[in-house]
Amino acid sequence: MAGLSLLDLGFFVAESKASPKHVGGLLILTRPTGAAANWVRKLHAEMLTHKEVKPPFNRVIRLSLSALPHWQEISDVDLKQHVFYHRMEKGDGDRKSLYRLVAKLHEPMLDRSRPLWEVHVIDGLDDGRFALYQKMHHACADGITMVRWTTEALSTSADDPRLMPLWTRPGARSGGSRRAEQDLFLKLLKGALGLGRHALGAGRLGAMLFLESVTLTRNAIALPFVSTARTPLTGTVTKGRQFASAEVPMARVNALRERTRSTLNHVALTCIDGALRRYLSDLAIELDRPITIQMPVSLRKDGEKGSGNRIGIIQVELSPPTDDPYVRLRNIGFSLRAVRNMVDRVAPEAIQSYTVVVGLVAQIAEMMNLSDVAPPTGNTLVSNVPGPRDYLYLQGARMEEMHPISTLPASNLVNITLFSYAGRLFFGLIATDRLPELGRLAKYVAQAFDELEVAVLDVHRPAERVAHSETEKPLVDAEKHAQEAPPRLRRQRGRRKAKSPAVPAPLARGANGAKKPRTQRRA
Repeated sequence: MAGLSLLDLGFFVAESKASPKHVGGLLILTRPTGAAANWVRKLHAEMLTHKEVKPPFNRVIRLSLSALPHWQEISDVDLKQHVFYHRMEKGDGDRKSLYRLVAKLHEPMLDRSRPLWEVHVIDGLDDGRFALYQKMHHACADGITMVRWTTEALSTSADDPRLMPLWTRPGARSGGSRRAEQDLFLKLLKGALGLGRHALGAGRLGAMLFLESVTLTRNAIALPFVSTARTPLTGTVTKGRQFASAEVPMARVNALRERTRSTLNHVALTCIDGALRRYLSDLAIELDRPITIQMPVSLRKDGEKGSGNRIGIIQVELSPPTDDPYVRLRNIGFSLRAVRNMVDRVAPEAIQSYTVVVGLVAQIAEMMNLSDVAPPTGNTLVSNVPGPRDYLYLQGARMEEMHPISTLPASNLVNITLFSYAGRLFFGLIATDRLPELGRLAKYVAQAFDELEVAVLDVHRPAERVAHSETEKPLVDAEKHAQEAPPRLRRQRGRRKAKSPAVPAPLARGANGAKKPRTQRRA
């Protein structure tokens, strides 16, 4: 019998038929060379023969008023209730049809009378491909843990004939079952120390929030419940799901990072910010303040494994309104630096408690049907889950893509998850079907990256042309992008040149220290 953390329990409390709390992933694979027409169906049949189900895939949740919530392991798991086969109709093997099916599979709650996971084998895709869609309740694992389990269930070699289904992999035990912790004295000592860190961290976090709320600090921490509710991005979460995705090559992302001395999160959030503003502009909505996102942060120590959740969710302000992608990148860099400072200064236990409290307030508003009018915790939720750098294989079938599919928090109608795999950065977008044209928002993410790339090249072009050797490939064809850039971007570049011929300061400084943004002042 295994207990639940407060955060794990919160996912059950917040769950409803309109807002299930499971996370998923879509794996798209290419059949092995020379595979028979029924190869995928035989793969599904072979999966059903692996009946040794290990924790946490053999655990059932027990919720009652007479006992504490806990996981109970069961000895007999009927795989036919968890592993399913689908074949796309002839002519429906395209990407759009696949995403429509996956959105439909992601919509319903998992049956709490059984272990809370499913795997769907999807056959009949175009170009000889097939897919695996898998989902698991968020109380069982966070995104990083799910990716780790998935990676361990696949192989790094195309010649490996073994089948190691997700539910048979060893070691998926709940953390915190160490033998030393069975000693009562050690448990009490650990609890006392944790309580002290918790109190100190909560006090520090509360002080930071108070100072920011009374404007004694500016941009030191992002506040919840300050975003406008008058956008299609927020409101009461309803049934019905839609899924879309975007991707960019990691080589181009890394080139941008090197030129601007920024991180992957800086680049990705700049693209998301630009895409969200363009999407809202299409709907005649112009925001006069930064978009606020909710961002999960991992609270696991280096090397820490186990099931359950070790995350906190904090608010992050993106860029104030601007038409310049390069300025947007710099503004987001300053904002993320403040977030990093806050996370480093506050105990993980305090961040988790803050996550639970803010989520509880949002959930109460949702239950009282106030999400359409009350300020949301943020305009959307964005998370980043790192993935393997090299291709993985399933009995010789190469996994070409992996798209994360998350859950929707209270008052948020869209969730965006980043996932890097085999040289590409994937953006997985899941939303209610209330949100107009999710695919357009995904397209704008990719276009925002192109615009950022051109803007950075425009700033760095003189130095870059000197630095590149004849054998090095440029980031992009600058002249071609200058001609093909959208008219509004060409106008932005012209205005930036006219106003300031000098190259803007880099996003990060060296040992001399970072210059504070003009919007920030000391307490």
